[in-house]
Amino acid sequence: MISRIDLRGAAFPEGGIDRDLLPRAELDVEAALEKVRPICDDVRHRGTAALIDYAHRFDGVTMERVRVPAEALESALAELDPAVRAALEEAVRRARLVHRDQRRTDHTTQVVPGGTVTERWVPVERVGLYVPGGRSVYPSSVVMNVVPAQEAAVASMAVASPPQAEFGGLPHPTILAACALLGVAEVYAAGGAQAVAMFAYGTEDCRPVSMVTGPGNIWVAAAKRLLKGRIGIDAEAGPTEIAILADATADPVHVAADLISQAEHDPLAASVLVTDSEELAAAVEKELEVQVGATKHVADRIGPALAGRQSGIVLVDGLEQGLAVVDAYAAEHLEIQTEDAAAVAARVRNAGAIFVGAYAPVSLGDYAAGSNHVLPTGGCACHSSGLSVQSFLRGIHVVDYTRDALAEIAGHVVTLAEAEDLPAHGAAVKARFDWKVPPSK
Repeated sequence: MISRIDLRGAAFPEGGIDRDLLPRAELDVEAALEKVRPICDDVRHRGTAALIDYAHRFDGVTMERVRVPAEALESALAELDPAVRAALEEAVRRARLVHRDQRRTDHTTQVVPGGTVTERWVPVERVGLYVPGGRSVYPSSVVMNVVPAQEAAVASMAVASPPQAEFGGLPHPTILAACALLGVAEVYAAGGAQAVAMFAYGTEDCRPVSMVTGPGNIWVAAAKRLLKGRIGIDAEAGPTEIAILADATADPVHVAADLISQAEHDPLAASVLVTDSEELAAAVEKELEVQVGATKHVADRIGPALAGRQSGIVLVDGLEQGLAVVDAYAAEHLEIQTEDAAAVAARVRNAGAIFVGAYAPVSLGDYAAGSNHVLPTGGCACHSSGLSVQSFLRGIHVVDYTRDALAEIAGHVVTLAEAEDLPAHGAAVKARFDWKVPPSK
């Protein structure tokens, strides 16, 4: 059901472990680029008509408009299961607590008397928030996208989610209800690359945005890569992944359940256990057999995900090697189920989010820990962060110098400008004083 990779006794170079030795899903975004390029160009030129055509082609729905009417949002919230509404409200409350504390404040540094630099934090003006659909429904992704944008004080936001034939060409009603609950009135029934193109170029209904965030499939990731520069993006999110660093103290029932929980998302989802305990590895393998047999979505998602090359049990010599492996892997979600888990977690450098101990499963973070579940995948956690308030803010330096403060540093500015063979830079400073400005050539 799940393969083993035995790294015990292996000698690793000083630079670290070769990431190619570790399980990883095959995801060829470059190949997908050429398939999404004509789709994005078509949306750019034909707008809403192209979106309607692609909804029929890819989603099997016939629709006359892409923007979701206000009454559909209101109706979805009114008809939402009270238990689901209560759970969403609590998830929102906890997310706000965490993300509100991420707000930035302007800071002014006095460099010299009369010379200051202020870092001013300004929210992105308008954002497009993508919420996936298809195999599952993700109202939690509405929360994870919208709350940090709201806490960053983004003035204008729109949500896009794929149209569903079952619901008359609208996104899933639970997604619509979550949007209504959060006060998002601008929602579009659009999915895949065409939704990203709609946000980037704008249509008759949707104004262009400055930034697109949210997880999605390979077509969404490819469109983000293609249009990056025209729009800002959070990340090129790939299939979800979990890595668990565990020792002999871990409960195999917990470990197996957590591996299955991520495999449930997608047949390309990655579930990786890193352990120095062969006994735990064997116990987890047995437990997987038991739990998978009693689980939904086995044939179409969980089975292929666990058996795929992206999943596996990695055996290591000890905790030090285990830490090296998980840092090289740079998981989207990393669980630490070891003795003194908090101390071990503090040593991890690369992960989208870290879940400490037996009672912080990834499922908690997916819904209601207060953390964000829009996280870097495919090893990108070694250089990128998850979605946060900071994602929607831009730091602008405001430089304010008096005449005397500029005069004090003018000589150095002129010297450096001349050293770089950019005399006009120095001349711009000289022009403010009684220095002779060389004639233009």
